[in-house]
Amino acid sequence: MIVTPKLDQPMPLVSHLTELRTRLLRCVAAIFLIFAGLFSFAQQIYTLVSAPLREHLPANATMIATDVASPFLTPFKLTMIVSLFLAMPVILQQIWGFVAPGLYRHEKRIAIALLVSSILLFYAGMAFAYFLVFPLMFSFFAAATPEGVSMMTDIASYLDFVMTLFFAFGAAFEIPVAVVLLVWLGVVDVHYLKKIRPYVIIGCFVAGMVLTPPDIFSQTLLAVPMWLLFELGVLSCGLVRSRQ
Repeated sequence: MIVTPKLDQPMPLVSHLTELRTRLLRCVAAIFLIFAGLFSFAQQIYTLVSAPLREHLPANATMIATDVASPFLTPFKLTMIVSLFLAMPVILQQIWGFVAPGLYRHEKRIAIALLVSSILLFYAGMAFAYFLVFPLMFSFFAAATPEGVSMMTDIASYLDFVMTLFFAFGAAFEIPVAVVLLVWLGVVDVHYLKKIRPYVIIGCFVAGMVLTPPDIFSQTLLAVPMWLLFELGVLSCGLVRSRQ
């Protein structure tokens, strides 16, 4: 007997695309809800972010706005970026909800640990930049200002500068997660990672030169933590067996 397939059965691809759209909408909704709550504090948020620079400005010096709309648009842009950062746990949770059904039970335990670690490490990288790197770097810049030159930074330029560093340090602190993930997927093994250690150290300093401003302080303060985080990832690989 020939059985004809039912034509009203949903296509798996369509179901996956529908779920993906739903999760993307949830991510966007989370960002805008956080933005709506923070928008009235946009000026205070910018004041907080600019504090490391303002503390090292010379006496009677202030930050400036060279564009007409900068006093409004710059805090607005910063608030949107902060909303994205704060919504990151929700975004990663939606990503996890999308990929989790395709994992085995023991894989889910490792994936959850990597997910939580990635969130914490990203925030740790930003905190490291704000509380340690920024004061040292801006103190050096203020001391290196030539005589007769007033250090008065544009607020939009400052925002672009610190956002680059926030992303650079946040991404750099994800190195342990990336190392463990590569070993878990079977792309590399621990022995190979130890073998390429000298090249990794050189790569860290090259990345520090590319991702940070052209001064030795910020480059070193990014390269050294990247190397140490790589070592932490290698040590953590002993707790993970290859998926393959």
